[in-house]
Amino acid sequence: MQRRLPRTDLASSPPTPGRRRLAIAVATLVCAGLPTLTATAADGPTGAVVSRGVTIPAFYTPPGELPDRNGALVRHEPMPLGLSLPGLDGRQLPGTATRLMYRSTDSAGQPVAVTGAYIEPRSAWRGDGPRPLVVLASGTVGQGDQCAPSFTLEHPLVLSGETVAFGYETLAVYRLLATGAAVVVTDYVGLGATERLHTYVNRVDEGHAVLDAARAALEVPGASVTSESRVGLYGYSQGGGASASAAELQPSYAPEIPLAGTYAGAPPADLVSVMKGIDGSALAGALAWSINGFAQSDPELRAVVDANVNATGRAALADASTMCVGDALFGYGFTRSGRWTTSGRSVSDVIASDPVARAVLDRQRIGRLTPAGPVRVATGTQDDIVPHQQARQLAVDWCRNGADVSYDAIVLPNLGDKILTNHLVPAVTDQGTAVAWLADRLAGRPFHSNCWTMPFQP
Repeated sequence: MQRRLPRTDLASSPPTPGRRRLAIAVATLVCAGLPTLTATAADGPTGAVVSRGVTIPAFYTPPGELPDRNGALVRHEPMPLGLSLPGLDGRQLPGTATRLMYRSTDSAGQPVAVTGAYIEPRSAWRGDGPRPLVVLASGTVGQGDQCAPSFTLEHPLVLSGETVAFGYETLAVYRLLATGAAVVVTDYVGLGATERLHTYVNRVDEGHAVLDAARAALEVPGASVTSESRVGLYGYSQGGGASASAAELQPSYAPEIPLAGTYAGAPPADLVSVMKGIDGSALAGALAWSINGFAQSDPELRAVVDANVNATGRAALADASTMCVGDALFGYGFTRSGRWTTSGRSVSDVIASDPVARAVLDRQRIGRLTPAGPVRVATGTQDDIVPHQQARQLAVDWCRNGADVSYDAIVLPNLGDKILTNHLVPAVTDQGTAVAWLADRLAGRPFHSNCWTMPFQP
């Protein structure tokens, strides 16, 4: 089975200076010696899917029926890590990986297959109690099946004539493993598991997928985590929204999970604000992923899209639906969404003027529920992609709800308007602090909220 959709005129437009800078950045990654999967367009084996020239193994194709219980394993298999070292005893460092498929429930209440990967670390856990577990919710990787985080853990750099995918979360995964915690990575709904499109930034789908990944980890053969293991959630950008949503939903959806702490970096809590930040930026293609996902899951929004998106926009939405971040940077970087609408207005303006569309995105607002356990929200004050102020507002909202919140504003100079640097650099500079903070929660060390300072912080 092959999903291939036509490219649009946007993809072939002359490269802007911003796009040239992005090309240099990706070329630098290619030359850094990462293990690379190169592919050509070809039909895969029975049950496999070919997405932009990359064959997705049949493992990722869901069966006709799923188990009755959320978090139940559907299937599993050993998975080699693309970046690993042999240990003295022959076992791989930093750990042993298992590819997973497990059941979750989507925002419509329907059962759905989700894929991911569990990694049993070689590092010993030196804290009290059983080895803890961290669920890593990946940042934005794209909407094509070949972009799945579990797939890029095995293939850190995926290149074909049509796609560029890279596993940029690998460093965070390995730093978490080094603390002695086990890590399970979720592919979210629709990434990897090939029955539907990825429902990008859908807070319920993402939150459920994160929590059910924690449940699925307990069923992995040979896993050292138990039902008594403390659980931490870790995510930045899209992952920050997913971990934040999971923390809110845990009391009602998965109360048995002993949630010890949540790191939510640069969370997209208010999608109307985030859409404005993304529009015209290097990550403009993410607008298409968001529209595609919500149009698939919400018939009301699908009608709004059908009424307001022109032929160029429809072609772009179809094209982007199989793209990874690298593809979208080259194909749609710095595109203004007014090119995709019948009126020439931006997508955010169209949504603002339509009460049905506004209601759909309003239901996606994170911050109206109270998260379980301590939460650390961190956001760069110069972030112009996932705007700083809406992320800070999430911390304020949670504080008002009585949550235990640690809020950190990451103060950096302006590193370039709309070219992703103001969004990405805080993820790197704060990563060590974020991992250490979460490790403290997993070890049961005391936590002190700074909600009382919120009115005075930037």
